[in-house]
Amino acid sequence: MIDKAIEYIKEFFSKDSSGHDDTHTIRVYQLATRIAKQEKADILIVQLAALLHDVDDIKLSPQTHSTKKNAVDFMIENKVKPEIIEKVCKIIEEVSFAGTDSVVPESMEGKCVQDADRLDAIGAIGIARAFAYGGSRGRKIYDPDVKPVIGMNKEEYLKKQDSTSINHFYEKLLLLKDMMNTDTGKKMAEHRQEVMEVFLEEFMAEWNGEK
Repeated sequence: MIDKAIEYIKEFFSKDSSGHDDTHTIRVYQLATRIAKQEKADILIVQLAALLHDVDDIKLSPQTHSTKKNAVDFMIENKVKPEIIEKVCKIIEEVSFAGTDSVVPESMEGKCVQDADRLDAIGAIGIARAFAYGGSRGRKIYDPDVKPVIGMNKEEYLKKQDSTSINHFYEKLLLLKDMMNTDTGKKMAEHRQEVMEVFLEEFMAEWNGEK
């Protein structure tokens, strides 16, 4: 089933260039599995939720977001038990960053998947993904006249279109380290946070002509 899920997401995200491609999902799957083993969570539920976590994302598939149709159809087709489908859908619903409305997942499995998804949004990979996503949305790299907005709720965060890729670090990415749920996730986030901080310091120095 896991092999089939990997095949499914490779096909599903084959044309994505926003940083939410199949390689992102595979990394989240690998990270979530690693965290789940450390935290003694249910591996199958974690792996399924990690592999399917973006197929109904509101940014990528808004028409199926509320019903989780893509994830549910895949699981039904592969004869996943109804109780597991329910748990996986609950995790998918809770995983995304939503500003001040972000939730802490109820289950340990949900916490593992959310931590894995957030880990892939920070560090060197996170930097690359931030600019890939910004480019796909027509965002500027940076504009000193456009200030980051801190403390947005879910609606404000999803509707905000006039930000920049650099602002995205302050509006979301730099906040994620302190939002990790598991001890494993917290430890893994520390170095990735440092990578982003060093990058931003270097970026601003070069932007201002200091280097």
